[in-house]
Amino acid sequence: MMASGSQCRCSISIDSNKMRLDLHTHSIKSDDGRAKVENYCKWIAKKELPLDGFVLTEHRQFDADSDYRQLEDEYGLAIMKASEVETDYGHVLVFGVNDDLLAAIDFTNVRLPIETVLDESRKAGAFAAPCHPGRKRVGLFAHYEERGVVQGVDTVEVLNGGSIPGEDELSLAMADRLGYRGFGGSDSHVVSRIGFCATDFPNQRIRDMEALVGALYGGNFSAVSMRPGDSD
Repeated sequence: MMASGSQCRCSISIDSNKMRLDLHTHSIKSDDGRAKVENYCKWIAKKELPLDGFVLTEHRQFDADSDYRQLEDEYGLAIMKASEVETDYGHVLVFGVNDDLLAAIDFTNVRLPIETVLDESRKAGAFAAPCHPGRKRVGLFAHYEERGVVQGVDTVEVLNGGSIPGEDELSLAMADRLGYRGFGGSDSHVVSRIGFCATDFPNQRIRDMEALVGALYGGNFSAVSMRPGDSD
């Protein structure tokens, strides 16, 4: 219950029995991001998007300093922070970044060995998964064709809001063939694209990164597209 006189522009949850999160977004903290986090929240509220929260996955860094708790309270959203790093097999999202992981790998390195990212993330209690794997050059599966399969990958982003035709189709087909679990994220760099793709977590309430990492390791989730024209 809220105190008298307080306001909460709460997000519109589509189903009280599941949590829907956009696991791949960028703010102005990323070098190519043009969205302020507060404006993401305002857009979600204005458009009544069926999102319970989102994860900021800034490029080649971990934003330890920004505090979004006030926005979480005001808008009723879970706002979490992760990273997108660059490896010799394409881009990888890392959830649950901590001091141990920051000491183990150089997030600014654009040619990180993917095995190192996977191994060190696991050791640090974090969760690493390739994003937009069906994309040329920066996607995991483009490198599979040339260099073979990477051991230790079991989850990939199969729906990406920034994909061009054919990329998500390849991601879905390859993930199915290899037995990988799949999640979704918008990869939004501007406010109006948040929520284009997301991830549903049935029978789970996720309000912080520890819970999200546990849910990702648990494997009970599915990717969903909310692009304009797609049915829910």
